[in-house]
Amino acid sequence: MTLKVAIQMDPIEQIGIRGDSSFAMLLEAQRRGHEIFYYLPQHLSLRDGRLYARGWSLSVRDEEGNHFTKTDPRIEDLGAWDVVLLRQDPPFDMAYITTTHLLEVIHPKTLVVNDPVEVRNAPEKIFVTRFPDLMPETLITRDRDAIRAFKDQFGDIILKPLYGNGGAGVFRLSHGDENLASLLELFEQSFREPFIVQRYLPEVRKGDKRIILVDGKAVGAINRVPAQGEARSNMHVGGRAEPTELTRREQEICEAIGPELKARGLIFVGIDVIGDWLTEINVTSPTGIREVKRFGGADIAALLWDAIEARR
Repeated sequence: MTLKVAIQMDPIEQIGIRGDSSFAMLLEAQRRGHEIFYYLPQHLSLRDGRLYARGWSLSVRDEEGNHFTKTDPRIEDLGAWDVVLLRQDPPFDMAYITTTHLLEVIHPKTLVVNDPVEVRNAPEKIFVTRFPDLMPETLITRDRDAIRAFKDQFGDIILKPLYGNGGAGVFRLSHGDENLASLLELFEQSFREPFIVQRYLPEVRKGDKRIILVDGKAVGAINRVPAQGEARSNMHVGGRAEPTELTRREQEICEAIGPELKARGLIFVGIDVIGDWLTEINVTSPTGIREVKRFGGADIAALLWDAIEARR
């Protein structure tokens, strides 16, 4: 099967190919003989009910510093393509949300991965609250009194922006910390949305596990261990990736959420688990598949394309 595949992503010149999941998907698409058209989100245009993108034909190579070639710049009607990969990174802001509305015009005749309606309806730190029995204690609010009461109850908390990503703006406020008021002032000036507050999980020192699900099934995982003196485990801020296996509790979490993910057309999902608790469900642009394969795990890019091709 040969497919016409368009990918909406961040500038390919700027990605780090060693850990970039979109790049792994492109390599596998190319290996299977699929035609690739690459464009940036800002190059979408909706006119007379048709969705167009200005972009390029793309070929890729697994070579640092020489990983792509763009040719044949042109405008394409995305409704004439088989698949669009929705792969730009958050923040999940109005620009991101607008692209989901635009891509909704062509889906499902053109298969958009992940389903743009469900991406829009599943903000990563809100969607997870549909599974309260799997989560640590969590509060979403801008109400200062509610946040203070939560801090008084649990003592050691994490405060972060609701639509942040990559560990940006994540703060730990431990017992006796006197910075809550000033930090709330900063958040109120920086964000219009509510904030998310969670009970701090000391198990994070052993790692924050990223588990990848394809079509609702767990297919691989890596453990991300925070750097010394750092509360965040994100790779962007110095977290260290380690090979890992799923615990029985993690398998239970995946089995609990998997049917919902599949029903929503969320083919490629990455969840975050600390200790026994689910903390996020990432549906916008999940990462981790190159690390899983590097540590001897499944070739998740191949599994993803198997799932996509089965729908065409």
